[in-house]
Amino acid sequence: MSCETGIKTDKPGYRKMNMKPQNQQIKLVSWNVNGLRAVVKKDFEKSIQTLDPDILMLQETKLQEGQRTSEMINFMDYESHWAYASTKKGYSGVASYTRIKPDHVQIGLGAPRFDGEGRIIRMDFGDTVLFNIYFPNGTSSDERLQYKLEFYEWFLDYAGALRRDGKSLVITGDFNTAHNEIDLKNPGPNSKRSGFLRIERDVLDAMVQDGYVDTFRHLHPETVKYSWWSYRFNARRNNAGWRIDYFFVTRDLVENNRISHAFIDNDIFGSDHCPVGLTLSL
Repeated sequence: MSCETGIKTDKPGYRKMNMKPQNQQIKLVSWNVNGLRAVVKKDFEKSIQTLDPDILMLQETKLQEGQRTSEMINFMDYESHWAYASTKKGYSGVASYTRIKPDHVQIGLGAPRFDGEGRIIRMDFGDTVLFNIYFPNGTSSDERLQYKLEFYEWFLDYAGALRRDGKSLVITGDFNTAHNEIDLKNPGPNSKRSGFLRIERDVLDAMVQDGYVDTFRHLHPETVKYSWWSYRFNARRNNAGWRIDYFFVTRDLVENNRISHAFIDNDIFGSDHCPVGLTLSL
């Protein structure tokens, strides 16, 4: 695992990096791009200019370190951080772009079995810890489903230790699980499919019971909106989708009125997922 950074601020109209945020409202965006090399050919920069996030977190970049272009590393006025899959080329991978200088960046969390797939970047801003995560998909085999469940357990144990140390957490990315029936178009037919199995949904239930808040559902309790659609059967055109991309936060951030404006932007294309976002007070 490695970490690369790059900042480019010479384009007109772009904001300089804020080195010391003080109680400011920042816009966070998460997007599974299903291949960064593919999405950059589909108005990616225009989409990001439209979204205008202070921190942008991408999943499923499908890149190795040497496959990135300088434009990817030095994108707009962002500092960039990268995690790569060491176990399989062209697989998984996450990238985080930030206009706000983190106090600390960690690529992976120190568990080789999970870090080898390049699924996690941690960024610390004071006592707030932001995780960009591409959670495993369990559809291909029983073994991958078990790996997914073990990944959930391992990460939540790690996150729990941070909470006990007094940290506030923001966990975002592709969770690869729809939580409740409101979160997918066809819950009945998919109840025996990984992504909506009871055993997977139980993990999200346990997160909520343990004090994590699904920010979109908290702010929009009855809104039916999806973040992923199969490429098959004109699913996106028919809006036969799933909500599997989330911003979960620890309850203290809600109780202290530090979150607002959770959204899913169905008007942004280029991937089988669309961006999701949250406004957070740092």
